[in-house]
Amino acid sequence: MKVRGRVISKGYAEGEVVVSGRKFSFLGDVDVETGEVVAEDSDIFGERISKKIFVFPKGRGSTVGTYVLLRMKKKGTAPKAIINVETEPIIAVGAIIAEIPLMDRLEKDPLRIFKSGDHVIVNAYDGYVEIGD
Repeated sequence: MKVRGRVISKGYAEGEVVVSGRKFSFLGDVDVETGEVVAEDSDIFGERISKKIFVFPKGRGSTVGTYVLLRMKKKGTAPKAIINVETEPIIAVGAIIAEIPLMDRLEKDPLRIFKSGDHVIVNAYDGYVEIGD
């Protein structure tokens, strides 16, 4: 299934999905060194988002989260791509400066069409995501 959406940060990635139904902050919710979610109130506590396609509704929190995402990219612990329901500026700027593909406003709610473990292609050049086999 191919679903179109808005491109925030261009790029291409494919891989396994991790889905969170809660707002996410890169400042404090994730261990920069490992990519593990450390926020105890998270619905994906203990899971790694590094090298995964990270799907969550929207960001929350401090503007420092932008730079945390950049640090994760430099350390190799960042997500391969991000898909949001609605992207806010902190996540948008972080993805752009870290060169992480980012899309939002998909034709279908990403929290309903993706589940953790799915294989997904994010083509943030042509503006679509695709669920693979």
